[in-house]
Amino acid sequence: MLKTSLLHPQILQAISQAGHHAKILIADGNYPASSKKGPNAELVSLQLTPGIPTVAQVLKPLLEILPIDHIHTMGIDPSDEYALKSDPVVWGEYRSIMQNLGFKRDLEPIMKWEFYESVMSDDHVLTIQTADQATWANLLLVVGVRTS
Repeated sequence: MLKTSLLHPQILQAISQAGHHAKILIADGNYPASSKKGPNAELVSLQLTPGIPTVAQVLKPLLEILPIDHIHTMGIDPSDEYALKSDPVVWGEYRSIMQNLGFKRDLEPIMKWEFYESVMSDDHVLTIQTADQATWANLLLVVGVRTS
């Protein structure tokens, strides 16, 4: 039995093969995961029922076991029909998780179309599709370096 909060075998295999600068997308339920992914990326579909699991529920165990250099959100163009007047509520939840786990950096937005381009790169290794119903909930993690 593993002594880790992350138990999913497909996800563990994919992240064990990821190196520095590899990208891991935690996608919300609206993200077009089958068409917006890198050529080397594995897709793990975790949708159980609408809202379960959420991106935040997947973020926490990944941050507990992986060195992460950057966490990118999908930036919101004010002209987008789904634009909000302030940061999405879920971003506050992500920041809380990051702070509780001692993550020193803040969320780094990448505008929507550039976000898709960044995901579709050769170094994108894994998409974890959640059933999160929150808008603007997608996160793109950039793997760091293990120093100890």
